[in-house]
Amino acid sequence: MTRDYYQLPKAGKIMQFLWKCAGGDKYLLERATYSDQIKYMCLGGIVFATGAMAGLAGGYAIYTIFAPKDPNTGDLLNSFPHIIMSVVFGIIWGLMIFNIDRFIVTSTGKGDGTEKITWDELKSAIPRIIMGMIIAITISKPIEIRMFQQEIQTELKSKQIRQQTIFIEDTKKNFQIELDRNAKDLAKYETEINDKIARHRFLESQYVEEARIITVGPRALALKSQMDAVAIEIRNDKQNTDYKKLIKEKENIQARLEKELNNSKKVADNLNGLLERIKISHEVAGFWITLFITLLFMAIELTPIFFKLMLNKTPYDYLSENRDDLIRAENGIEVRYDYYKDKEGIERHLIINHEAEKIIFEKMKVTEIQKELTEYAIAKYKEKEKQKIDANLDEYIKKINPDEFNT
Repeated sequence: MTRDYYQLPKAGKIMQFLWKCAGGDKYLLERATYSDQIKYMCLGGIVFATGAMAGLAGGYAIYTIFAPKDPNTGDLLNSFPHIIMSVVFGIIWGLMIFNIDRFIVTSTGKGDGTEKITWDELKSAIPRIIMGMIIAITISKPIEIRMFQQEIQTELKSKQIRQQTIFIEDTKKNFQIELDRNAKDLAKYETEINDKIARHRFLESQYVEEARIITVGPRALALKSQMDAVAIEIRNDKQNTDYKKLIKEKENIQARLEKELNNSKKVADNLNGLLERIKISHEVAGFWITLFITLLFMAIELTPIFFKLMLNKTPYDYLSENRDDLIRAENGIEVRYDYYKDKEGIERHLIINHEAEKIIFEKMKVTEIQKELTEYAIAKYKEKEKQKIDANLDEYIKKINPDEFNT
């Protein structure tokens, strides 16, 4: 807009975009002051930056949750679908937070138009402040774990090793119960078999000694016969169905134990989720640093709300009020401010919709006229029917009740 006393610089595309982010009216801002333009550009910049950070945080959180946890499968080809999913979710999440933030900022009024934030202003802004705090915490946590990624990875690796050790110990302890029971049942058979094996070895040593001293004689043959008999007994005991079943059961238990132990690393690697990383970030950073980061994002998120409550009224605000009054006047809407008090003693505005009242008035009058005309028509019809009856009573009676007339 051209003025003799004040010339505004032309707003660029970026400034106009940031005005939209802050919910500013381009038509009015181009007719206000440069300070108004800068204020809304800064507010829009904060809103846009919050949405961008939310998108990055959301995308990183989704990637952390769904990305491959095994370093052997963490190549780009396997990670590509998760990267695409993270980017898509990050864009959606960023746009959603951007629109929520934009709504919070645009719905926050100027309060009483002074730099002082009164209790009534703060009380009306509490729902927006709570929503802003929730958004700030949501954004800060993924960024926090990214900031301390190296420390988190080191501590996470230690936790995974400890988790793997505990898992191995617990697994062995659980399977040891089955192995002990199996060993107890096997002991009954193995004790007898081992005794016979020991006897067989003794007889074998005696046979070898006897055969070495002298030629194979009756005693050596007797030892050989006893040796063969014990060998047959050993072979029969080892072929016992119950014994073979217990051996098979022991092999199955050991195979299952080996399988579980092989899964110990996989189980430990699963300790790599978003929640665990957030816990470790709190442990690594400590309470005060974590609180400081969260408060930093809260300050960024809540700054537009508090600043809008603290801003004095400027030409833009008066132009905005004038625009609203003109639109209301054009549409026949009258607002009588502080016209009456409600039951709680709070002053309320009286809103009069003149266009609506005009239409209602017209409808009422048309209805009244239609009623009068209908009454008049009924009266005339009544007079006409009376004249017909007076002229020919018998004909009227015959028409309404022919049987009575005949009688």
